[in-house]
Amino acid sequence: MKKAYAIIPARYASTRFPAKPLAEIGGKPLFWHVYMRAKEAKVFDDVWLATDDERIEEKAQALGVPFVHTKKEHQSGTDRVREAVNILNLDGDAVIANIQGDEPFIRKEMLEKLLEPFENSHCDSATLGVVLDEEKDKDRIASPNQVKIALAQNGEALYFSRSPIPFARDTVRKAPYAGHVGVYAFKRVILEKMAEFPPSPLEETEKLEQLRLLENGIRMHVRLISEAPHGVDTPEDLEKALQYYQEHPEFWVK
Repeated sequence: MKKAYAIIPARYASTRFPAKPLAEIGGKPLFWHVYMRAKEAKVFDDVWLATDDERIEEKAQALGVPFVHTKKEHQSGTDRVREAVNILNLDGDAVIANIQGDEPFIRKEMLEKLLEPFENSHCDSATLGVVLDEEKDKDRIASPNQVKIALAQNGEALYFSRSPIPFARDTVRKAPYAGHVGVYAFKRVILEKMAEFPPSPLEETEKLEQLRLLENGIRMHVRLISEAPHGVDTPEDLEKALQYYQEHPEFWVK
């Protein structure tokens, strides 16, 4: 496979959780755990943090995490990743993974699975999904914060939505619910194209930037994993992460 690199976008100013990248689990900031998981995966030629804040950079330097300084005004993690890729002048035909800096539960097996579609030279972009149980996960299915995916039989995404899709008109559901796990990988040329396309109508309606690719005819492969990692979006999520750390210390990189 072509060379693959991982970029971890981490901005300081978060509306729901300011200074989130510096929040600590086991004495280490969230971004450090993500970086270590990406390095553990052994599928990336290199991994960098992309941030906009000197406080994050100082912590990264102290922990030996390579970083790229990016602009504050980016509207999305993908925009920040693209700037970092251009600063680093990475190979034009490389695969670029966007791994959010608030995913301390990400596992190396998940990241390895994310890159599997690129073994096929026709793959332009990829992401992860997880099958949701209609009863056990009913709250997640109903929540607009859990993005759902309609999948084609070949594993490509047909659509992403905050609504519960696909809707079952009859009582028998033949297509299960699939939840989106927000990590991405792109060919670098696709990452550049995404930035060139203007925001699309479906993207602006759902507030989901991946729809910009689908609306412009770019395919996205979805690899299903058995369990979704739980990202840290709020202080309440951090409390759950700290509890998990206490219960499963073997999970964490030391």
